[in-house]
Amino acid sequence: KINKYKEGKIMSKKVLLAGESWMSNTTHTKGFDSFFTGVYETGETRLVEALEANGYDVTFLPNHLAGEKFPFSLEELKEYDCIILSDIGANTLLLPAVTFSKSVKMPNRTKVIRDYVLDGGSLLMIGGYLTFSGVDAKGKWHDTAVQDVLPVEILTVDDRMEHCEGVKPVTIKEHKALQGVGSDWPEVLGYNKTVAKPEADVVATIEGDPFIAFGEYGKGRSAVFTTDCAPHWAPPEFCEWEDYNNVWAGIVDWLTE
Repeated sequence: KINKYKEGKIMSKKVLLAGESWMSNTTHTKGFDSFFTGVYETGETRLVEALEANGYDVTFLPNHLAGEKFPFSLEELKEYDCIILSDIGANTLLLPAVTFSKSVKMPNRTKVIRDYVLDGGSLLMIGGYLTFSGVDAKGKWHDTAVQDVLPVEILTVDDRMEHCEGVKPVTIKEHKALQGVGSDWPEVLGYNKTVAKPEADVVATIEGDPFIAFGEYGKGRSAVFTTDCAPHWAPPEFCEWEDYNNVWAGIVDWLTE
């Protein structure tokens, strides 16, 4: 997991994780009166710990900062060995504040991500309510340039497959990224439904749909993991699974190989 030397020092591979945060507002009504509470939460902890435990240097960019802080240029993006998009909608990158409020032209960062992959970078999209198509199709990744460098076709409708009863992923073929990972996956509570592209290397399915798939585009690589990396779709038994860290390390190892 080491790829850079600087001034004689070995440097860890760098990962940029964008998304995995949300703000919730609750109205409490007690008879005649009501009041409001708000909370800010993040879901990156387990994923970041898994990657850092395997030698990666992870920069976490939560949703409320990604709109303005996610790199606007290929040169900035190439500072990272892998980009992970997890539960972040395309609009967060397509609508910078100055564009939305003042009609100022800015670089299309979905095109920057595509060019980054084609030029040798690596991309991982993780499932959630705002990745792939997502809830009410508000993820909106289908009609972006990112779709060009993913191994699956994103739906244009709400793609959530909710399974409160639990469904089990199935490994269908061996792949270097999953070496050492057991085939008995814990159940998950839902996933984003996608359609594998002809060139996709689908190594695990869920209910017959892609669960983990890989692809190579230009000089780079991409992968999809179509359920969540944390609750609620990934319940505690999934996040505490003995191979949880190995799955993420294996995927990112292959992407940045």
